[in-house]
Amino acid sequence: MTSVAISLDQAFDRCESITRTEARNFYYGIRLLRPRKRAALCAVYALARRIDDVGDGDLPRADKLVALGQLRAEIAALRVSGSHSGADPVFTAIADLAQRLPLPLGAFEELVDGVEMDVRGRRYASFDELVQYCRCVAGAVGRLCLAVFGTRSDPAPDPHAAEYADALGIALQQINILRDIREDLGNGRIYLPQDDLDRFGVALALDEQGCLVDTDQGLSRLIRYSASRAYEWYAHGLRLIPLLDRRSAACATAMSGIYVRLLERIVQQPNLVFDRRLSLSGWQKAEVAMWALVGSSPVGSSSWEVPA
Repeated sequence: MTSVAISLDQAFDRCESITRTEARNFYYGIRLLRPRKRAALCAVYALARRIDDVGDGDLPRADKLVALGQLRAEIAALRVSGSHSGADPVFTAIADLAQRLPLPLGAFEELVDGVEMDVRGRRYASFDELVQYCRCVAGAVGRLCLAVFGTRSDPAPDPHAAEYADALGIALQQINILRDIREDLGNGRIYLPQDDLDRFGVALALDEQGCLVDTDQGLSRLIRYSASRAYEWYAHGLRLIPLLDRRSAACATAMSGIYVRLLERIVQQPNLVFDRRLSLSGWQKAEVAMWALVGSSPVGSSSWEVPA
């Protein structure tokens, strides 16, 4: 059967529909962008989402690895040829972006690497190993977003911009890990480094009700320690914000701010993640986006601290 080519307008419309439906947190920031950048970031999100969905789907492990291999090959082919032909709206949009923007297509391949780690059930002995994983699944996305945002060039582009974007993504992934400890454990995944588990005397386990066990408050102490470390990465990544134009800065501040609000709640009450998937309400996310648009950071480093 011959595939029918899809127009660029149709491709970008489809990507925005995917993002509006699936990006429960990120879309609050993405919608703050001007139309061209919003369409571009939706395309980036749509391909990243497709890769993530393979790892989180119901296919057997072997089939997931095959599907990831196919995505890797398609991304590599696009990176080499610079073009895409066919009816796939997501790859059509990404191919167009790659011709207009300095889009690091290899970052999508890094994301595939990270999802493969999930599929294979990799564990992390140290925090440095965990950072490698976070760089693949989130730092790479930060660098892709930076390609869409662009940076101010007065007096010259900051050579550390990609480093800051990477750090911001790594910070948000650490927050994700803390929020989802219970859910991940139920799915057979443990992201907390073994070194940290040993340091705080934690053996992750669920009780009969499916809640995390916190013997002698060791898990609570570990969560607070990990939260402090995540915030250090976030503070470093925030150096990106002054390098962006107003709308791009608002987008990045809103997307990261929603996660930092979650981190604030987690560090005040670690037990909130013991029996549920913590989230903000729609109006709370909208509030973060509103403050980001007027140029206010969702949380100031001088006021953020981990309780003893």
